[in-house]
Amino acid sequence: MKTIKGPAIFLAQFAGDEAPYNTLEGMAGWAAKHGYVGIQIPSWDRRLFDLKRAAESEAYCDEVKGIAARTGLAITELSTHLQGQLVASHPAFDTLLDGFAPAELAGNAQAKAAWGVEQLLWAAKASRNLGLTAHATFSGALAWPFFYPWPQRPAGLIDEAFKELAARWLPILRAFDEAGVDACFELHPGEDLHDGATFERFLDAVGNHPRAAILYDPSHMVLQQLDYLAFLDLYHERVRALHVKDAEFRPSGRAGVYGGYQDWIDRPGRFRSLGDGQIDFGQIFSKMAQYDYPGWAVVEWECCIKHPEVGAAEGAKFVREHIVRVTDRAFDDFAGSGADAGRNRKILGL
Repeated sequence: MKTIKGPAIFLAQFAGDEAPYNTLEGMAGWAAKHGYVGIQIPSWDRRLFDLKRAAESEAYCDEVKGIAARTGLAITELSTHLQGQLVASHPAFDTLLDGFAPAELAGNAQAKAAWGVEQLLWAAKASRNLGLTAHATFSGALAWPFFYPWPQRPAGLIDEAFKELAARWLPILRAFDEAGVDACFELHPGEDLHDGATFERFLDAVGNHPRAAILYDPSHMVLQQLDYLAFLDLYHERVRALHVKDAEFRPSGRAGVYGGYQDWIDRPGRFRSLGDGQIDFGQIFSKMAQYDYPGWAVVEWECCIKHPEVGAAEGAKFVREHIVRVTDRAFDDFAGSGADAGRNRKILGL
């Protein structure tokens, strides 16, 4: 068994235009002050990181690692959540996604998709240059507008969507394989990969590609009323990244898992700061240890109530207290009698 690495924190929700949130050096010092030992970097935020340069320059990557190391931090993963969303997107979302790509690509869905693919290919090389083994991303969504089968879906619609999704992602997965990095899809409502069934369908479509992996975030499973502990029993071999984020689902007579188009604070399912929700992280960390999860525990803060600075400070302590230092011996070793094949046969009456 392995002891999970951490605590680490995803920087995306905290980056801003004022110090210390507007540079990687400033954010590294901020994270270290809160007790973190790792950072997950949003690769689209040029205030913190230059993805193209990282793909092309090992010297730049050494500089980035040095910035983190000077404050006692390691880089856990890069993230391409925004760029991954653009790899495959239904036309209904074209205008909404203009802000995910350079301004000059606005209104041009094909150009945005091509830009997203290029970004992912750079991310594979950059991850390799940084010495990373996992990468965090989204799958995008061609079929999401049809997630509920009414009006009735025509036969073959979802199969065709996943065939196209696989065609777009296979070259990217091959690039990640060449880089020696797992592409970890965060299973998330709004993405075609949002639960175990859709991930299985994607695996079938990409021929069970070894680099198609999962970023496990139980908060998104709570909001879907999915059994997030049983999920680990089923899919632990593909889980290569972890977002530690809390959530709650409060049954309501007015709204259900779809939320009634309400603001986050009024929805039955909503994200909370660590320790304020309903997720059993004691069981999650135990299962991750049991199943030899090889990576980091990365706090992702999203809460509609608590201040982010408070959530960040509490998150490091929360994760540290939940990480299971795995045992290096069996608890009943004191009663062991050693190995003796002859005695074993005698005990069996053989």
